[in-house]
Amino acid sequence: MQYLESFYNYLVYERRNSAHTITAYKKDLNQFCEFLEQEKIELWTTVTSKTVRSWMVSLVNGGASPRTVTRKVSTLKVFFRFLMVQEVVDNNVAEHVVTPKVPKRLPVFVKEREMDFLLDSVDFGSDFKGLRDRLIVEIFYHTGMRLSELVGLKDESIDFGNGVFKIWGKRNKERIVPIIKELKISLVRYINERNKVFPDRANSSLLLTEKGLPVYHKLVYRVVNAYLSQVSTVVKKSPHVIRHSFATALLNRGADLNAIKELLGHANLAATEVYTHNTFEKLNSIYKQAHPRAEKMEDYI
Repeated sequence: MQYLESFYNYLVYERRNSAHTITAYKKDLNQFCEFLEQEKIELWTTVTSKTVRSWMVSLVNGGASPRTVTRKVSTLKVFFRFLMVQEVVDNNVAEHVVTPKVPKRLPVFVKEREMDFLLDSVDFGSDFKGLRDRLIVEIFYHTGMRLSELVGLKDESIDFGNGVFKIWGKRNKERIVPIIKELKISLVRYINERNKVFPDRANSSLLLTEKGLPVYHKLVYRVVNAYLSQVSTVVKKSPHVIRHSFATALLNRGADLNAIKELLGHANLAATEVYTHNTFEKLNSIYKQAHPRAEKMEDYI
């Protein structure tokens, strides 16, 4: 159907969405177009709120979760908003469609003591691969950056003089994140080893494969999964889990929520507020310290 390519260009050049986000939009809209074809709907102007609700029912009947359905309807909202600006349609037919209630999902995170054990006691090795793998884990845990941001790091992303990373996040927004001493040491060790192993490298990517090429998403995911599996029993063992662990550790140690928002590169505070949960251990510790009867009652247990 018409206007899809124009919409994708809009996502790339005006909204500056990531490649991952654009791929998700394309998948959702292609699926919606297939549904419209089945319903013999050929024009965007003939799509109604009832059409969107019918599509939602078909998604649910096909086994899609409430979260998936809600995300796909959000894609339609953005697309029809674009069509309104282009004066193709008069209203956003997806705007007021009631989506399924999505159960609140707390972030999965690795406990501080588990991350401490990983970085203090697990042997990554002292060769190029070992130094690189350790650096990958450290960058995630010390900066909270996203997987796509880490893969896109260049040598020029590091400002050793000011002790900061310059990170290009979603929609090409730059943010500054401090480099603590431990991470700086790991960076220097890795870069020195990398330059010895690949003295004639032809790219400026910070992190390289063992063949001297820029690291890619699946490789980084496998590295993180392998090392988290040694110290944690959390079901998900991904780079995003370490990002959650970074935010949770800062919050549990009293960091300001707005500061965490800036470090994570969130567009609004609502995205950061999901981390206002506390671990049971943290709540239990606070309760025992604060409640006047807590210690006294322990004597009777």
